[in-house]
Amino acid sequence: MHKEISTYERQGFGQTLEAKAPFGLLIVDFVNGFANPDVFGGGNIAPAIARTEKLLAHARQQGWAVAHSRIVFADDASDRNIFGIKVPGMMTLTEDTPNSAIVAELTPAAGELVVRKTVPSAFFGTSLAPWLTQHGVQTLLVAGAVTSGCVRASVVDAMSWGFRPLVVSDCVGDRAIAPHEANLFDMAQKYATVLPLTEALEATARAGKA
Repeated sequence: MHKEISTYERQGFGQTLEAKAPFGLLIVDFVNGFANPDVFGGGNIAPAIARTEKLLAHARQQGWAVAHSRIVFADDASDRNIFGIKVPGMMTLTEDTPNSAIVAELTPAAGELVVRKTVPSAFFGTSLAPWLTQHGVQTLLVAGAVTSGCVRASVVDAMSWGFRPLVVSDCVGDRAIAPHEANLFDMAQKYATVLPLTEALEATARAGKA
């Protein structure tokens, strides 16, 4: 066993976090700009979007609460923040620019929440947490982009709000594979359950029968 992994185990990280119903689904920033390798995309984001189509269809079939997030800055950049300074291109994601629109394959349906944000976490400064609470969500499945950024930030905040994050590993993507894999490992050790789509749906099915 790799030395670092044995250290995590010895120190008690990576304990089992069982899925509990009711379930919700959060799709983080799967917008055109992150689907396009020439803008903010690349890596394994495209296949993650394709897998998320199946996850979203299942969530809708099961009647889960579904939420989406978008990065949206003001047209006049009046809300420019540290995120916008660190990554200036984010300031181009305004309400009506095509790059800020959710990809057509995952277009939100009636009754699904869409939160607009100007920071990595879909929870910070938005109505997401109370909306999920209102819908009774205990376990929150998470898909989206990018694994090392807005997905991770949203997962940490989901855990902090008392939800049980379940990161669907093949439904999250990053523009580079190394940070994608490193952050999946780290989230599994500290904040969330991490499972591929097939196993995630099996876990929710088992929990739903409990």
